[in-house]
Amino acid sequence: MDSSSTYRKKLVIILSRFPFPLEKGDKLRAYHQITELSKDYSITLIATTDSFVHKDSIERLRKYCTTIYIFRLNKISIAFNVFFQLFTQKPFQIGYFYSSKNNARIKKILNEVKPDHIYCQLVRVSEFVKNYHNCPKTLDYMDAFSKGVERRISKASFFTKWAFRSEAKRLSIYERQIFDYFENHVIISEQDRDFILHQKKDTIKCIPNGVDHSFFEKIYKPKDKDLVFIGNMNYAPNVEASLFIINEILPQLNKDEKKYSLLISGSNPHPSITRSVKTNSNIEITGWVDDIRTSYARGKIFVAPMMIGIGMQNKLIEAMAMGIPCVTTPLANNAIKAVHNESIIVANDKEEFIEAIQKLLSDEAFYYKIAEAGKKLVFENFNWANSTAKLMEIFES
Repeated sequence: MDSSSTYRKKLVIILSRFPFPLEKGDKLRAYHQITELSKDYSITLIATTDSFVHKDSIERLRKYCTTIYIFRLNKISIAFNVFFQLFTQKPFQIGYFYSSKNNARIKKILNEVKPDHIYCQLVRVSEFVKNYHNCPKTLDYMDAFSKGVERRISKASFFTKWAFRSEAKRLSIYERQIFDYFENHVIISEQDRDFILHQKKDTIKCIPNGVDHSFFEKIYKPKDKDLVFIGNMNYAPNVEASLFIINEILPQLNKDEKKYSLLISGSNPHPSITRSVKTNSNIEITGWVDDIRTSYARGKIFVAPMMIGIGMQNKLIEAMAMGIPCVTTPLANNAIKAVHNESIIVANDKEEFIEAIQKLLSDEAFYYKIAEAGKKLVFENFNWANSTAKLMEIFES
């Protein structure tokens, strides 16, 4: 049958950020899901944004979407809506991304498109469609945001502790309440699902992230850095991990005669990171790079001391896909389920990180064992086509 004559179901996807460029985890997940879903659905993409979206990014998505709507968030409106949440029980980030004007726009679009299914990424945008009942809806919690905010309370300054504590409580309540407005629910990992405090949380399906294996094939560059860490460098868990490597791990390693080198790569480096490395010539900060593979390839070991993050760390499975041995925390490995000392090394504290790094750099056989096993694990278990196929099954169930 001619594919042009085949009816393609209409899918509306609603995002809190435009899914390109791929500098954040939610963008990465949305972009790759859209590329796969477009093979079977006619996609109407609706995205809010608090920053300028380049026309090249829009053109990148036009290949996969029938129609694209981008709603720019007004700073004055954001400030008013966030302030207004003080008088409600809703999370502050709902106020950040929601506006009555955009709500009316989305309602009009839905009435015109008459979708067969609606897919919302993150609870941030769920307010827009929670009362729309003309088709089934799927909510991608992605992460347990409430737990992520709660983990940041102990690290927050005296003046911001109240805000984090309040937001964690509000998010926990909202994550539970919004559940009942959607027919289907997905999340990245089992550990995140366990933090959604709804009596039917076990019905939430786990849809892991994947890796673009054709892109993350090994590329050959001189490995001029002992350690590498990659991510959005303005994201609190990544900032904390970077500072832990700089201030805790490196000084201890450098007590030996050898001077260990570190590469930190990723967009928007936080001032606390740049300040910490001004006088250390063994640390390089690249900021945004056009081809992130070049940063992965320069490092001998990928070190990810994630202490407060949630969800799945894409940086880990990407590094593993490129055959780079990884050292990380139990918190980050829980979503990946790699086996300690087989396909990854799990470290609980500074001393264990240092021991793992020294062993990998001194034992060549062990180094390549971890590298190859990690690559094999990712190749067999983390694939965008397979994970999105599971999502489509949920849409069609």
